[in-house]
Amino acid sequence: MDPEVSVLLHCADWSGLLESQVQVELSDRFNRQTDAALERHIEEVWMERVSKEPWLFNGAKFRLHSFCLASPQSPSSSCPPAKHPQCTPSSKVPSLDCVDDQGDKSRSRQRQEDLCHTDPPHDAAQNSLDLRNSSLNQTENVEGVIQQTASSTCRTAGPPLLLTLRLGLTCYKDYLGTNWSSQVAELRQRGEAEFGDPLVLLAQPLGVGAILCTDDRQVVLIRRSQRVAEAGGLLDIPGGHPEPKVVCEHLGQAKEISMEVMQQKPEAVVSELFSSVCAEIRDEVNVPLSCLREPVLMGVALNHTSAGRPSAEFYVRCSLSSNEVKKLYWKGGAEAHESTDIVFLGRTEMLQLDRSSPLWSELCPSAKGAVLLYQTVKPDGEQDLS
Repeated sequence: MDPEVSVLLHCADWSGLLESQVQVELSDRFNRQTDAALERHIEEVWMERVSKEPWLFNGAKFRLHSFCLASPQSPSSSCPPAKHPQCTPSSKVPSLDCVDDQGDKSRSRQRQEDLCHTDPPHDAAQNSLDLRNSSLNQTENVEGVIQQTASSTCRTAGPPLLLTLRLGLTCYKDYLGTNWSSQVAELRQRGEAEFGDPLVLLAQPLGVGAILCTDDRQVVLIRRSQRVAEAGGLLDIPGGHPEPKVVCEHLGQAKEISMEVMQQKPEAVVSELFSSVCAEIRDEVNVPLSCLREPVLMGVALNHTSAGRPSAEFYVRCSLSSNEVKKLYWKGGAEAHESTDIVFLGRTEMLQLDRSSPLWSELCPSAKGAVLLYQTVKPDGEQDLS
């Protein structure tokens, strides 16, 4: 495994998940913990950074606190509410075996409401995943971070709901002042000592990225500009962040970011999670949305160069050839300034990429995490092609 990146969760048992199989639980309980001294440190880091890079701007982001994932043997199950931040360490991580503790909810823009009837939990087994050391198969020795709890039955009327993401709110300024801070090791130690969670003081903004595959089976990579905040000059996949601001504007709350507003319609957050990755492809590669198929969530990867920041990685098919995509890229999109070149890699090459490959050292951590998930989940297998 590359020390820069690891896989927190993968959806290989289903060859990836569609929007209709994902939901979110939103709560201020899932925000980071803080105190006056930490806030002063964050402000100092921000002012110093902006003085050197005045084009930077702060913005709200979603914070990944934890998740619940159904097992392939029992895809409809439920789990009790997360108890933030306390988790129970375990030497081994068993199969992920839980989904959601929610009641009657609307799941997404394009499907019917599913009723989820939760019985009292039984055979509860709490365990946790270390966001620094979590391996591809999730069987490493771990610290207390992510809760997984096996429990009882949830009956759904439509496609099985398989994944629940528990999200709070954070911002880019907090990310620079915690995950990217020179004091991040101390913050992790404080979090572990005071809360039993090494990530509780960190921003942990949830990013998105896409393995974009053309009609002639080529995967799109772009070379990052030297002006971007991270990994300048390295090869990356199209990506960015789902935006709370976009969700609130869509829900008629244009003036401020409101957790209460989003809690009333959590499916709008799921929609933003999936649609934001397509918007990033449009803006960075200049491929029209009409040429993109529905994103497939492969899983979540962790970037350890920024203290284990999580990113949801998707697979997106494109109806254009690599030559057509290249022509559109060089015409320039809304965020053309963020990259300087486009590179195509065949499916076979993607599946064979590892640390021994010369190209591997040119990939930024987010691209490495997406490659690992693509190789594990194989969302474009024979079933997809047929």
